[in-house]
Amino acid sequence: MDAFTVHILAADRTFYEGPCESLVIPASDGERGIWAHHANMIAAVVPGRLRWRAPGQPDQLAAVSAGMVKVEQNDVLVLVDSAERPDEIDAARAKRDADEAREALLQKKSRQEHRIAEATLARALNRLRVKSSSGMGQ
Repeated sequence: MDAFTVHILAADRTFYEGPCESLVIPASDGERGIWAHHANMIAAVVPGRLRWRAPGQPDQLAAVSAGMVKVEQNDVLVLVDSAERPDEIDAARAKRDADEAREALLQKKSRQEHRIAEATLARALNRLRVKSSSGMGQ
């Protein structure tokens, strides 16, 4: 299978850079698959599960936050606020964050505080989904 170069960059670190055979990103209209020689594009990334496969390796999985992806001439750049492998996710902390965000949504807050609580809840639930779908348990 042909490969392309991928750069997955989180706000605080280079998450992965190297050859890639396939990449599946969470987008607002569903998952988008990217393979070698994909058409050039720019798209929004939404919080969700990102999967990629390096040549000769099994699929890798990550929980990602919002960001963007750019595909240009067999080079893919993924920029997200955060990216975590399942073994990096603290399930207990994610559950606490989700509970606190749910509580904040029930309280009468400003519109901005409400949006922050919604984003926090979405991130926490996504982290828990990725952790449990990886087979790494709670």
